[in-house]
Amino acid sequence: MVQALAYRRILLKLSGEALIGEQGYGIDAAMLQYIADEIHDVRQLGGELALVIGGGNIIRGTDASAYGIERVTVDYMGMLATVINSLSLQSALEKRGIITRVQTAFEMKAVAELYIRRRAIRHLEKGRVVIFAGGTGNPFFTTDTTAALRAAEIDADIVLKATKVDGIYDSDPLLNPHAVKLPRLTYLDALQRQLKVMDATAISLCMDNKLPIVVFNLKAAGSIRAVLEGKHVGTFVGGE
Repeated sequence: MVQALAYRRILLKLSGEALIGEQGYGIDAAMLQYIADEIHDVRQLGGELALVIGGGNIIRGTDASAYGIERVTVDYMGMLATVINSLSLQSALEKRGIITRVQTAFEMKAVAELYIRRRAIRHLEKGRVVIFAGGTGNPFFTTDTTAALRAAEIDADIVLKATKVDGIYDSDPLLNPHAVKLPRLTYLDALQRQLKVMDATAISLCMDNKLPIVVFNLKAAGSIRAVLEGKHVGTFVGGE
């Protein structure tokens, strides 16, 4: 019997940095296993799950000047980095018995499917986890925007943004010990206060499509499951 869930279809956004774990760079096997375990736990509830992963553990477009390469080229390099991360997570998930499909925004026939909206939705309906790689396929767009775009396209019920902290604060809690946690915000609050929960394009897309956002600490085990069960976790961003 499938449990009654507060949200049936979710889009989970992971940063590339989430895969670094304790090693400082690249992909940490222990962190991959932890994420796979969390997703396996969620899959037992019967919900539908799609993911978008960043590439910042390998390369970031915003650091183009540091590489001495033009921004557009570095953005494309970052898109390729998201494919590497997606394939690594696909492998970890399938070792846990979770059928997974990676779909890319541009053709990479040897390793993944090309993103097709109807095919992605069909995969979800069949109980497969879908990982969207390659960003939007265009430079100058973040993977946050990719997450909001894909969530809207697949008719997701919510966007979950995994971070290093347990929600949104009025200032950086890693730098300010007196930072105050904000348990709930409207889309306009998040935009006007420039709280950097997601980039403005992503938040605007979610607002236009009435897609709620939950920001939570990835390392707090069971958080994704708790959100699906309707429990309050992290910070909720939505309408009035």
